[in-house]
Parts: sequence; C-alpha cells; structure tokens
Amino acid sequence: MMDFIARNFRWLMLLSGVLTATMFYGLFAPQEALQSMFGASFEGQLQSLVVRSWSALVGLMGVLLIYGALSPKHRVLCAVIAALSKAIFVSLLLIHGQDYLSKAAPAIALDLLVIAFTLLFLLAVQKRRSA
Repeated sequence: MMDFIARNFRWLMLLSGVLTATMFYGLFAPQEALQSMFGASFEGQLQSLVVRSWSALVGLMGVLLIYGALSPKHRVLCAVIAALSKAIFVSLLLIHGQDYLSKAAPAIALDLLVIAFTLLFLLAVQKRRSA
C-alpha cells in the first residue's frame, strides 16, 4: 500500500494542484470567489484586497503542487508546504468559521484528503530511505 501511494502520489498532487490553482480567479472576481467558496459577500476596498491576496496565495499553492508533481527532486518539500497551508486553512475554518462549513465542505474534504495522503506519502518516503 505504501509503495502504491509513493509511486502515484504525483497524480494526487497534480489533480489537487490544478483544482487549487483555480482559485486564481479570485484575483479578477473576488466577490464571486468568496460567494462560491463560502457563500458570503463583502463590501469595501480592503475586503477586496484581502480576498484577492488570499486567492493569489491559494493559487500559488496550486502551482507549487503542480511543480512538485512534475519535479521528483522537490516533491517532498512542495507537498509538505502545501499540506501545511491546507491544514491551517481547515483548522481556521473548524475553529472560527462554523458558519461557512457547509458551503466550504467540498474544499475541506479535498484538503483533508491531500493532507492525509501527504502524511502517508511522507511515511512511505521515510520507509524507503530507511530500507
């Protein structure tokens, strides 16, 4: 099982990277991104700036996952950084964003899947190195 995960992890990274990178659209349509992700809206220039910045950072995590999928040399580092980012997002939603959980459930589920498989991938890599 661990070897299977280690051999195929790049495909999960690639798929989740592409899906995560779609958040770049929030740079151009921040109101729509916020509405589709959380079912909420905002008013004001500062909120627009924060959502655009958040969208860019999330999109960059997608690019990082894609890069890691295509670069075995950097796969572990890219996977760890992206999984940590996703873990922070999920944690913040669970702690402070209960009102948004139902709307954000698909993103949470995907992020938890990526986090879990990243942990399994890291265990598989460690097992390979110690063998």
